Amino acid sequence: MHLRTTYAFVTILGLAGCTQSSPAPASSASAPASTPAASAAPAAESEKPQASPAPAPTGAPATTSAPSGASPGTWRFDVDRADATPAGFSFGRTGSGALGRWVVRPEADAPSPPNVLAQLDADDTDNRFPVAVAEAPSLRDARITVRCKMVSGKVDQACGLVFRYRDENNYYITRANALENNTRLYTVKEGRRKQLASYSGTVTAGKWHEYAVEIRGDHIQVFWDGQKILDHHDATFPEAGRIGVWTKADSVTYFDDLSVASL
Repeated sequence: MHLRTTYAFVTILGLAGCTQSSPAPASSASAPASTPAASAAPAAESEKPQASPAPAPTGAPATTSAPSGASPGTWRFDVDRADATPAGFSFGRTGSGALGRWVVRPEADAPSPPNVLAQLDADDTDNRFPVAVAEAPSLRDARITVRCKMVSGKVDQACGLVFRYRDENNYYITRANALENNTRLYTVKEGRRKQLASYSGTVTAGKWHEYAVEIRGDHIQVFWDGQKILDHHDATFPEAGRIGVWTKADSVTYFDDLSVASL
């Protein structure tokens, strides 16, 4: 009896050991075959190259001749190519005669060295008004300033500022003339000048002057070397327009530091 009991006990233990070891392989085999592939899928997705975002728009180039000026609305002509027209300007001529020759050139006494804008064509047609106009901005109420030097001319030695410019035949103009020693304000409408106001006082050739005009609504004020010399009201051109510089007849005139600010 003892031997049988011992044998039976050992047999039972052996069977119990086999029963306990069998679940491990079954558990290993029961893992879904797709599990490794499924876990790899997100990794593959994260490695997929991402499209680069589109670059932010930079905006249109400034049309106020930004290369020529220190800031928008200022033109110093110092980075423009010499003997060429300045960037951001268009050119016209009221009246008759040559269109004018507007070029950037180095000048030893330029108010902001090294370059100035020069009108060099000396056609002496009396009814001849070359004009150089900034393509932008277009303003209604503004202060416009420039430095100008009248170099030569037998018929005229003039420098001018145009404002509320529509085209070469429609604009306001104030001009100083060294041969006449006066400063005047005009309208040019459909190509014809009409004098609005005049100031008599010394205008020196061969010297740089500061010239400025302010316009608010119909109120126009003109300044020469810091002194207000004209104060007038006129409503001929009530809308916004461009600004620029101007000469007359055979005037050879230099300009520098043209600027405009909205009022």
